[in-house]
Amino acid sequence: MRTLCLLLLFLTGLPALLSAPARPPNFIVMIADDMAWDDCGAYGHPNLRTPHIDALATAGMRFDRAFLTTSSCSPSRCSILTGRYPHSTGAAELHLPLPADRVLFTTALRGAGYYTASAGKWHLGEAAKGQFDRVKVGGGPSGCEDWVTTLRDRPPDRAFFLWLAAVDPHRDYRPGILSPPHSGEDVRVPPFLPDTADVRRDLALYYDEIARLDDHVGRVLAELEAQGVAEQTLVLFLSDNGRPFPRCKTTLYDDGIRTPFLVRWPAAVKAGTVTQSLVSAVDIGPTVLELAGLKPGPTLQGASFAAVLHDPDAPGRRYAFAEHNWHDYAACERAVRSERFTYIRNSRPDLPATPPADAVRSPSFAALKRLRDAGTAADQHLLCFTAPRPAEELYDTETDPHSLRNLALDSRHQGVLRRMREALEEWRRETADEVPEPLTPDGFDRETGARLPGVPTPHPALR
Repeated sequence: MRTLCLLLLFLTGLPALLSAPARPPNFIVMIADDMAWDDCGAYGHPNLRTPHIDALATAGMRFDRAFLTTSSCSPSRCSILTGRYPHSTGAAELHLPLPADRVLFTTALRGAGYYTASAGKWHLGEAAKGQFDRVKVGGGPSGCEDWVTTLRDRPPDRAFFLWLAAVDPHRDYRPGILSPPHSGEDVRVPPFLPDTADVRRDLALYYDEIARLDDHVGRVLAELEAQGVAEQTLVLFLSDNGRPFPRCKTTLYDDGIRTPFLVRWPAAVKAGTVTQSLVSAVDIGPTVLELAGLKPGPTLQGASFAAVLHDPDAPGRRYAFAEHNWHDYAACERAVRSERFTYIRNSRPDLPATPPADAVRSPSFAALKRLRDAGTAADQHLLCFTAPRPAEELYDTETDPHSLRNLALDSRHQGVLRRMREALEEWRRETADEVPEPLTPDGFDRETGARLPGVPTPHPALR
């Protein structure tokens, strides 16, 4: 009789159980500052110590073709949170704050009852802070020191979205932050940098900051487990741009705009999966809103990749688009990335591809200058100094992952070149992209990285 009563109670309550809305997922986005896509174990680095970042890939999905809309920190972060391309945000150049009328996708989440908070590096300006419930800026040298506290302080009865933004591994570097530190032997020197002792030391210090960031990632993951909410929380880890070294950050090559992109969501994403689907950082906002059960608003320019999370073989984008605007130096470049090829258009080919000023002041750039001045530099070590540059560049990233062989004039690739030109023009029309005239002038010397006398920095630094 007792069994029959329990069965009747279950059956009579079943319709209500089935009709009850499931609680929407929580979201945590952890974003590194200047970390290359392949500078972690999850993407094949054999020596860089990133056990917690790697654990995200083991327990979730690794995206092998994820790209940013720019390789410049504040424009990249503004682009992600608005779901718009940098030239459409009103903050396309370094340190420009988002205008007050720009809408973050957190606003829709808040309207649906989500608690939203940001901790660490902000870099969006004052006006955007009102679109979060809480913004905690800074927190320490890594930018991650308030991440766990922010997670603990959330209202326990509400779904949440947390934007956890690091400063690591941004320059400047100093020794002694990691014990034991990475050594020169741990380093993989990319072919566009000279393999010298000072370059290896420079990269090793950069590795140490990635490892410090990894420790904070692990603390957040442990806190999710302690709170019992890991199962229903989607965690996304990515970077805002490539490593802060010559021919990486501020460029539109894969070393600048390709990002680590790892998603762990135990309730819905199968562990240990890998996808080759092409996605863009401008798609994060539409994806989060769809998974939260919300309709993306008209301001968003990206497209949801939610289908890929459920099926790694689901089709992604045909093209990802990116841009380079002022970041210490005058610039205007646009890029189209397909699954295999990168096309770049340089609106000012007379300007060299100078890295950001902090990288110009680095030991790695000094090593490049020494080789150049001695007349012993290999061709790939002169790319930061070459002027004029080609107005068009085309690279086969399968055979040339560091984009060292320009195929734009190769007769065998004219069909690809034409299609990618057309894709760029269509994107520029759809997003109202124009070349600014005149360009914002250089704020720093291209040889030394020193601030130019009498030339104020166009945009004061944002925190």
